[in-house]
Amino acid sequence: MEILELARRAAELASEKRAEDVLLLDLRRSCGFADYFVLCTAASEPQVKAVAEALEDTLPREGLRLLHAEGVPASGWVLLDFGAVVVHIFAPPEREYYNLEELWREAAPLLRIQ
Repeated sequence: MEILELARRAAELASEKRAEDVLLLDLRRSCGFADYFVLCTAASEPQVKAVAEALEDTLPREGLRLLHAEGVPASGWVLLDFGAVVVHIFAPPEREYYNLEELWREAAPLLRIQ
């Protein structure tokens, strides 16, 4: 699979685990450390954990190696660094507070799953 397809797959997996407001951003013109961000909101700590575990388990088998994971579900923000694709799993307050959509406003949205 190509990187964009894998980024879309990450967004779809998050949605399948009931994450909300899943957003895939194209960062290739505005970022030097990743090509794509996937942002999503999980309603509870167990859901943050379930989304993270699904991505950690599935994406390496499909071609994206997990390089680093940061944060714990209780913190409200888990970051999964797959190199060219970085996934941010937020609880609602953290998503609003950090507002990465605004920080990376130059990035083109490629997919949004409500």
